[in-house]
Amino acid sequence: MHPAVPVLRDLVLVGGGHSHVTVLKQFGMSPMAGVRLTLITSAIHTPYSGMLPGYISGFYTYDDVHIDLSRLARFAGARLVHAEAQGLDTQGQRVLLHDRPPLPYDVVSLNLGITPALSTVPGAADFTTPVKPISGVVARFEALLNKATTVDLPLRVAVVGGGASGVELACALQYRLSQERHRAGFTSELVVHVISRVPILSGLNPYARRAFLPLLRERGIALYEVSGGVVEVQPSALLLADGQRISFDECLWSTQASAAGWLADTGLPTDSDGFLLVDDFLRSDGGPPNVFAAGDVASNSSHPRPKAGVFAVRAGPPLAENLRHALLGQALQPWIPQKSFLSLITAGDKYAVATKSWLGMQGGWLWAWKDWIDRAFMAKFGADLDFATMEQLRSSQSPHQLPHALERGLSAEELALLAAAKMRCGGCGSKVGATSLGLVLQRLQDMGCQRANAQQQAVLIGLDEPDDAAVLEPPPPGHVMVQTVDFFRTMVSDPYLFGQIAANHALSDCHAMGAAPMAALAVAVVPLATAASMEEDLVQMLAGALSTLHAAGCALVGGHSSEGAELAVGFAVSGSVPREEILSKRGMEPGLAVIITKPVGTGILLAAEMRGGSKGRWMEAAVECMKQSNGPAVAVLRAHGVTACTDVTGFGVLGHLAEMARASKVVVSLDAAAVPVLEGALQCACDGFRSSLHRDNATVAAVLEGGPDSLEAGLFAVLVDPQTAGGLLASVPAEEAERCVAALKNAGYPHAAVVGRTNALPSGSTACLRLGG
Repeated sequence: MHPAVPVLRDLVLVGGGHSHVTVLKQFGMSPMAGVRLTLITSAIHTPYSGMLPGYISGFYTYDDVHIDLSRLARFAGARLVHAEAQGLDTQGQRVLLHDRPPLPYDVVSLNLGITPALSTVPGAADFTTPVKPISGVVARFEALLNKATTVDLPLRVAVVGGGASGVELACALQYRLSQERHRAGFTSELVVHVISRVPILSGLNPYARRAFLPLLRERGIALYEVSGGVVEVQPSALLLADGQRISFDECLWSTQASAAGWLADTGLPTDSDGFLLVDDFLRSDGGPPNVFAAGDVASNSSHPRPKAGVFAVRAGPPLAENLRHALLGQALQPWIPQKSFLSLITAGDKYAVATKSWLGMQGGWLWAWKDWIDRAFMAKFGADLDFATMEQLRSSQSPHQLPHALERGLSAEELALLAAAKMRCGGCGSKVGATSLGLVLQRLQDMGCQRANAQQQAVLIGLDEPDDAAVLEPPPPGHVMVQTVDFFRTMVSDPYLFGQIAANHALSDCHAMGAAPMAALAVAVVPLATAASMEEDLVQMLAGALSTLHAAGCALVGGHSSEGAELAVGFAVSGSVPREEILSKRGMEPGLAVIITKPVGTGILLAAEMRGGSKGRWMEAAVECMKQSNGPAVAVLRAHGVTACTDVTGFGVLGHLAEMARASKVVVSLDAAAVPVLEGALQCACDGFRSSLHRDNATVAAVLEGGPDSLEAGLFAVLVDPQTAGGLLASVPAEEAERCVAALKNAGYPHAAVVGRTNALPSGSTACLRLGG
């Protein structure tokens, strides 16, 4: 069987906007062999702007109005990089990212969000909430809703901007806030203001304005159409150009949009407002031919259009097609956006006004029609994604058939790589080449990633001066050395994030023994690709690992790299601890409290995510949990008299508790309901998702009184779920338990909890676990 085609081209999508979601889906349905797709996004859930007013009105849930980019990226077979883009190096062909190495590209597309222009009005940036990016408005609205329904006081809300989004937002706020306050029995006044420097809805068919003026009056929304608009924003008031002063408790800013500031530093041609100029192929107009843009961030000087979501949605299919053509070196296809478009503007309740060209109408049936259109659009990127069928389709396709057009454009080096991919050596022949490895080490050194300052004195020979082996000073007198090793395949698509998690997991055994990590050796596996791509994978993965190792005071002193089927990494960690301070599993005795420091459920969530059964925000929380070090928790546990400790990893909560109980010859009474569980994990377990290690881990039921039937099936699955970089299980004196948990929460472990008690083991008993706090 021939291996899959190595990575030959990198297509990078920056931003998860309305155009890019279509690109992702189309590449998922028709992937390109030899092309690696990467999505860089600062938000895991991207809101659909057309449904935001309905969400604020209370007609939609959070999931109704957000596209789950994590799930969509999995469907597309794309790497998901949850990071903030901060620039574009067009000469080096790299996307610059915040606080991590840049990512290279062969072809890049930008579909970024925009923000209202706040800098032109003093105080606007300090005292108002911009309507875009929409994610900020969603969070702010939830806080406003809580405030509006907690205290019966007058509430004044101002919306600055008289375009369609501003008018819709004002109507939605008035409807929802009045409904919720009435439901709460509040009688104090609610006032919603709309402030516009031009007549409202002036960019649309005049019918829209004629329809909304009486609608605003009916809803009690105060309208200010003042030439010059707002000239200053104070902490709780707007000053208008005509001298009026409007007080507010909350102000939303929905005026003319501005582009991300860093776009001006890219050297790419922009219009007078800072938006990227594109030609009829959605390619940078006058810039490099491998840079594309669509949606609000783009501007076509030949065919100017308003910043409306409809154009971003319509740009998706032609953008996807032209990105394919660019990768294949084929002629691009022009796309001219239509001049007129259907505009459906909601009025807060289930009522809408529609305009297109000269036509205008209004009514409740238009809201129902818009609702149907919006839900159908969202379903294409959510409920309609068929993961099972897609996996069958991919498995039936030959993974080594490169598109002929792409093959014709390969360099001699790439053609040689393609030929060599059919037969790869083992042994030392599978190592990453010395040239590539040297470049990796140099880049890591240039980034300041080579050595942890805390352990510099302990490393005599390390990566600064590579040799056949690392040489370390022995531990200080009275200390003993602790050594541990971990290695696994990637469980996330971002190599930098994978490196962080893998390093944290490897350090965890050292922390659980009470030791301070000193040095680590890495074993890294990268899939076959061009030399530049393999180098980049190693840099990303090791840079992520080093960020975690350095935070723990641990130096990376050497390692081994190899070519393999998929990304994998492991670490052998050495640490030291005073002999009398070693922590182990066998220190439990009757009468102690059992504490866990972090929630569980990562294995189930990862299994569900692979099959499209998880949600992006669940995975986001799981990732943050896996990145959190156990080091600070050990210090807290020591301060409260810890007697035994272990980390929750491959065997799950029940498996590791059983290890501790057997080693200590006690029975642990577990309060299963007290075990903290990551959001979504129990739901995924009840939906039938299981880690591949579940069956083996479930055998722990043999030492559980009552067996697995004593627990609900979903909860039992969570308790035997293998954890990646899980928290600590520890026993402390019962009288210290509450203070210990409080201290853990103060140290950044908000889910820390007492989950059980230790009891004497009855003579002849084989069960070392029982239920009951």
